[in-house]
Amino acid sequence: MEKLQKALSKARQDRAAQGAAPRRAAPDTPAASAAARAPAPSATDAAWAGLAPIELDDAHLTENMVMTYSARPDANPFDVLRTKIFLAMRENGWKRLAVTSPDVGCGKTTIACNLAVGFARQREVRAMLFDTDLRRPNISKVLGCTPEHDLPQMLSGEVSPQEQFLRLRDNVALSLTRSPVEDPSQVLLANSTARSLSEVETLFDPDIMIFDLPPMLVTDDARAVLKNVDCALIVVRSEKTRMARLDQCEREIAEYTNVLGVALNDCRNVSREDSHYGY
Repeated sequence: MEKLQKALSKARQDRAAQGAAPRRAAPDTPAASAAARAPAPSATDAAWAGLAPIELDDAHLTENMVMTYSARPDANPFDVLRTKIFLAMRENGWKRLAVTSPDVGCGKTTIACNLAVGFARQREVRAMLFDTDLRRPNISKVLGCTPEHDLPQMLSGEVSPQEQFLRLRDNVALSLTRSPVEDPSQVLLANSTARSLSEVETLFDPDIMIFDLPPMLVTDDARAVLKNVDCALIVVRSEKTRMARLDQCEREIAEYTNVLGVALNDCRNVSREDSHYGY
């Protein structure tokens, strides 16, 4: 723990000497999106090992539509989405993914949780999930686990990442929030937030960082996070999301970051051949 604290202190001192935290890379320079030079592998391994481990209840996850904790037919659609996202981001040199939607009720949190939990079965990939929907934090309830400290406390520097994160298996870190925040934009727009995220990326060197954002067209909170990510996935609900809302959402996201794609949730018109398969 002492070594990790020294690593964090050094990172903070380096950034203080350099001034404001660097902005995420522009869309035409994806290779530059990587954070500052990662620490030695031994320090990275120690950082992950030092996080508080948790076990999830598969029955609780299934009740909350999280199907990816174990390999089964219901996990297939999410596994395909996970692989497509990961390969596209790796090809572009991206690490930070925002998951949002035009409106409430599209299932963005369900998608974000299935992606993160699914990565726990990919032991060679290190993933992080952040509950940045601070007005309606729901990941803790969906996953059935409660942190000792909340994400805003880590972003402000009140607690360290080692104190705030929970670790699922060996390779997925969860940064959760227990209760709503009164003024999320103040937290998300603070300079300390950008610095803390850079420090987390440097210390833990994850392959992918997933941010569950608020709905794009409901508040301005999502925009505060988009400036700190490399790309965004838009989740829409079949037979509910209007095309005009999707178009507006996509255009506004494109002002801040790259639009990775659109995920159609709750689509019931799926053929038998495409639904479940095995070899």
